Amino acid sequence: MLVKFLIRWLVSSLGLWVAALLLSSHISIGNSLWTVVAAGFILAVLNILLKPLFVLLSLPALILTLGLFTIIINGFLVYLASWLYTPLHITNFWAAVFAGMVIGLVNYIVTALLQE
Repeated sequence: MLVKFLIRWLVSSLGLWVAALLLSSHISIGNSLWTVVAAGFILAVLNILLKPLFVLLSLPALILTLGLFTIIINGFLVYLASWLYTPLHITNFWAAVFAGMVIGLVNYIVTALLQE
């Protein structure tokens, strides 16, 4: 379980870094590797603690949108991480949604590479 959390932490950090590169005008994570790692840690903890609750509470919206509402949930968690950890600055909610999509894509790629 610890290894799974460490991988999630690494993937969250990598995804935030990629999202900050793609949306440099909307996402700022500073120049320090420590900032990226700390923001990734906070995001990984939020995903473990809050995401199952949000998925359960938004089940009707998830069913209605065939699961696409998870993009909004991921964006909300990224935005919440930026609110909790001020060195991670995201200008608006839609930038956080895009960052959540990038993190999800990075997670998918890393998971696919680790399974081979």
